[in-house]
Parts: sequence; structure tokens; C-alpha cells
Amino acid sequence: MVLSGRRRSPGLSAHPTTLWAVPVGGLGGVARHVLDVATVGIPGWRLIVLCPEGDLAHRLRAAGAAVVTGPFGPEAGLVRSVRTLLKHVAAIRPNVLHSHLAYADVVAAVARVLTGISLATTEHGIAGDEKLYHRTRRRARVRALVHSWRLRRTDLTIAVSRATRQAMLEKWRPPVDPVIIPNGVEATRRPQPRPPRSSPRVLSLSRLSPEKQLPELLHAFAELQRRDPGARLTVAGEGPEREAAEAMTKALGLEHVVSFPGFLDASQAMSAADVVIQLSAWENCSYTLLDAVAAGLGVVATPVGGNPEILPEVCLARATDSRAVAAAIVRQVGNEARPALPEGWPSRKEMTARIAAAYGTLL
Repeated sequence: MVLSGRRRSPGLSAHPTTLWAVPVGGLGGVARHVLDVATVGIPGWRLIVLCPEGDLAHRLRAAGAAVVTGPFGPEAGLVRSVRTLLKHVAAIRPNVLHSHLAYADVVAAVARVLTGISLATTEHGIAGDEKLYHRTRRRARVRALVHSWRLRRTDLTIAVSRATRQAMLEKWRPPVDPVIIPNGVEATRRPQPRPPRSSPRVLSLSRLSPEKQLPELLHAFAELQRRDPGARLTVAGEGPEREAAEAMTKALGLEHVVSFPGFLDASQAMSAADVVIQLSAWENCSYTLLDAVAAGLGVVATPVGGNPEILPEVCLARATDSRAVAAAIVRQVGNEARPALPEGWPSRKEMTARIAAAYGTLL
């Protein structure tokens, strides 16, 4: 079965079209990226998003973005996902197919083989430590071989940080050098300084999963509590580690000063916080950190992945050093120590302009 990916359906748009293949229907870091790009638009391009029916599709429609849905992603399975993608490629005839997240990357590579369509991918989630996402070394090797196979069939590869690009080169050896396009965030002016509280309100805002290192977070907050009994910690989010983290909170005697409210709106949660903390084992280009910096909050994170590309050294501490983490939180309470976005960090419009420029190499 051979379809053309170089033509557009007549009358749809004078611009070339890109079809974004996203295998998740919920809201998370990649969904945030998709929503930002769809809201701002890729200059000179028509963007259509393929994703499963769900919250992401609802938000895209509310934003006036073009979206098509169907059985696509891990829950649909490989065969149905390939069929869904091929159906929409045949109907839309995009100039560029752009995949996000590993499952869509593989499905899109199959579509590339069958159609010859120009294929782009953005890498959001590679980790420097292969054991972080794979339980065994053998499974990690198999995944690396799959990624190497699909990257040989990819015409444009985008990495969201220098650390992401380096990890891709070391682990997957892509034949085309990845282009670095960080996640864009608005920083038109420095937020107004916040009056310091007598004791800090600390916020963790992430999926409650093993790579977020919640035990280290709780031990560090226990150290902060010994220094300042008025400190409070909110651990927002859901995930498989919630029950264990709540049990550990009780074991440390912190149940009256640590709360687990579940999912919270990020902007509202940050408006009530002084310091955002994220002690991840790896991050590529964290929207949580970017939003916290843009909001004028104090920030403490681990010196891993793309974090040092966002934050100065004063904001970084090893997760296993509870005293260093507590000291970093104390430093971040004062406005004078809080970080600003690095010079030249892209806005959302600048990010999409860089995507458009990268697409231009494919036409």
C-alpha cells in the first residue's frame, strides 16, 4: 500500500500541512507542548493533530485547533494505530508527518515505509540512565535498536535540550543530527517580586512516579522542617508512587505539614507557593521549571538532563543531599536569589518559528 504524503486535499489551505501524531489523550508535558504550538500556530503551515479522544482533543477543539481522533496509541495496539494513521494520512495528505512520544514514533516510521511521507519527530523523554525507564538492560537494548531503526527512516529530528540531543547521539546514533528547539515559554517581563513569608510554602508539581524521587523529596523536606517548623509542602499530582509517598510522610511524622491534593491547576498551585521543587532523576526540558521561573518563583531542582540549561547553579542540588536541598530552598525564599529565564530562551512564537524553519529543510 503506497500513499502520497506530498499532496494536500484541494481547497483546504494554501499552506503546506503538518500532521502531528500524538498517542496520548490526557494532559501532561507533551500535551502542553502540543497545545502551545496549536494555540500559537506554526507560521506558514497548517497544523492538524491526531490523538485519541480525550482531554487533549477537547482542549484543542476549544482552542480552535484542527484535530482528528481515532484508535491511536498503546491502548489501541500497533495494528489499529497504524491503520488509523494511514487513514488520516490518506485523507489529509500532509507534507510532513510529525510524531511525538515513542509509541507514535514507531507507528509513524511504519507509515513512512509504506507511504514515503516526510517524517519529523520531537524527542521529549529520553533519559541519560537507561535503567530509569527500562527494568532490565536487555529491554533497554531492544528499545535502543527499535529507536535506531525508526530514526533511520526519519528526515528531521528535534531535541528539546542539549542534554536530550547528546543522549540521543550516544544511545541511538541517529543518522541526522538532531536540531535543538527548547520548549517555549512567555517571559515578556520579569514578574513582580513577592513579599517573603515567614516560612516557605514549597510545591512539587509532577506525576508521582519513580523517576521523580519522592523519597528524597520527603527526606529533604524533613530536613527543612527541622530548620523551620513553619514550612509546608504540597505534593500535587497523581501516579503510582502516591500511596508509598503518603506512607513515608506518616513515617517521618510530616502528615500535618505535607499535603497530597492530587491534580491541581499549575497556575493556581504556583500562585500559592514560594518555591517549586523537582528532584527528578532526569528531565529533558521541564515545563514545570520553565513555568516556575517565568512566574517569579524560587526553584530547586537536580543538576540532571536539561535542568542546568534552564537554572543557575544556585538552584541546583543533588537529590540525595538533604541538607543541600534544604539550604537551596531557604536561599530561594528571598526574591534576590530567584532565577530568571536564560538570555535568548524562546517564547512560544519563537519556538514555532524554529519548527517552521526546520520544516523548510524538508520541502
